[in-house]
Amino acid sequence: MRAIVDTGPLVAFFDRSERHHRWAAERVEELDAPLLVCEPVLTETIYLLARFSKGQDALFGLLQNGALVVAFRLEEHIAALHRLLRKYRDTPMSLADACVVRMAEIHENHSVLTLDSDFTVYRKHGRVPITLMHPT
Repeated sequence: MRAIVDTGPLVAFFDRSERHHRWAAERVEELDAPLLVCEPVLTETIYLLARFSKGQDALFGLLQNGALVVAFRLEEHIAALHRLLRKYRDTPMSLADACVVRMAEIHENHSVLTLDSDFTVYRKHGRVPITLMHPT
């Protein structure tokens, strides 16, 4: 199984005190590498792991060894991202979430690994539910 990873599971994977740590670690072990990510998700993750320097170091390790791959160039999707942010303005949608939704549109055979319930509302291609992996 292949996945696009949102911020929540990455933080939970590295932060053992996080409520969903075990769930995130089990999911990551089940998934085929590489896991796909966008730079806004990495930005949020690094910020949220600020008090866990070893977690930040481990995140960079996953990027260096290819287990986690930045698979999105924001500048190539400006119009689509703007469309998503306008559509979900009332949610509100973050730039990271918009990038993950756009990645789900591009990488049709990938699920989205997330803790964020907003992804149950978001749609790819305007109307298609996103295949999610999230705790029940």
